[in-house]
Amino acid sequence: MIQESRTTEDYSARKINLSWVVLATAHPVALGRNSGLGREEQVMTYKQVGIIGAALITLTGLACKPAISTTVSQSNSEQQEPIISSSSATSKLYSEQSNSQLKVLQLKQTSDTVAEVSLNYKLETFNSRVMGGKRTYGVVLPPGYEENPTQRYPVIFLLHGGHGTPTSWFEKEKGSAVTTLQKLYATDTLPPSIIITPDGYDQRGTTGLRDPEYIDGPNGKIATHIGNELVKVVQSRYRTLPAPNYWAIGGLSSGGWGAINIGLHNTNNFSILFSHSGYFRDKSGSRNSPIDLVRTLSPQKRQNLRIYLDAGKSDSFSLNQNRQFSTTLKQLKIATVMREFPGEHSWRYWRQHLTDSLTFVSEQFVWAPEEK
Repeated sequence: MIQESRTTEDYSARKINLSWVVLATAHPVALGRNSGLGREEQVMTYKQVGIIGAALITLTGLACKPAISTTVSQSNSEQQEPIISSSSATSKLYSEQSNSQLKVLQLKQTSDTVAEVSLNYKLETFNSRVMGGKRTYGVVLPPGYEENPTQRYPVIFLLHGGHGTPTSWFEKEKGSAVTTLQKLYATDTLPPSIIITPDGYDQRGTTGLRDPEYIDGPNGKIATHIGNELVKVVQSRYRTLPAPNYWAIGGLSSGGWGAINIGLHNTNNFSILFSHSGYFRDKSGSRNSPIDLVRTLSPQKRQNLRIYLDAGKSDSFSLNQNRQFSTTLKQLKIATVMREFPGEHSWRYWRQHLTDSLTFVSEQFVWAPEEK
């Protein structure tokens, strides 16, 4: 298990620099997730491969870092979110090339005509057969989406917590996720991705006395609605990469539990799961308690999972459950990162550490197995 005492700087230092072509002389599964190596060993292997790859790039001229200067520009108005601007392109987009010996993943320049792109969060609706009525979700399309009509993108679901709504992650005084995404894009830390924020409440709606129930229960099949029905809606409306290796689901607090629970019930749709300050035992029973549910998965399904957990060191609500769940995942040989940071069960904590979970997600996109 990764040591919980790591700093943010330690984590950033080991992340893959997505601005460079990443080369592997064998299938990435052989180098990491399916090799039986521990997470620390996997990271060291990735570093070694990255060094070898950089040398090969220098010697053979296979690829070079895109010459694009991307910055984040803040507006003078406190009511406006910052925008991404670039002197030569709107975005660098994620693409994949592969053969039997070589897997190449890169962020590449795709447009020289548009100088500036905003990230816009908007709400959409659809008629849900599962929930029996109109449902709402939020979406942020990646930079360059409209200018690149043949490009397909990874997908990230962000679930809200108790007393939240689909907009919570993107409200400035709460999650402020637009700012986080722009910084990640500007530094090539995250490939342009489609971000979806579902509505986690069942047919009873939201109250200050009840958390969302991310389960299939007597008041609605929320787990099926989000984990299957909404996935199909997103696939039909947007240009997504189809494989579960490019689909991530995460959340905060009860949304952290919900993301892990829904992800474990829908491993055919999601391979990457992450939780901030979540819990892993639910009052509804073992079927919706990830610490029990994960043990029922087949070895193949466990092997395909990548899970990120974090909790604040002063978070008496969730810290111990995160430690226990991390131990369980390690025993089951599921690729897992568990981190502890200073902080409590608060929006300030979640705002600060969304960067960490999305950096983890980005790394998993890079090392995803080839699609067949």
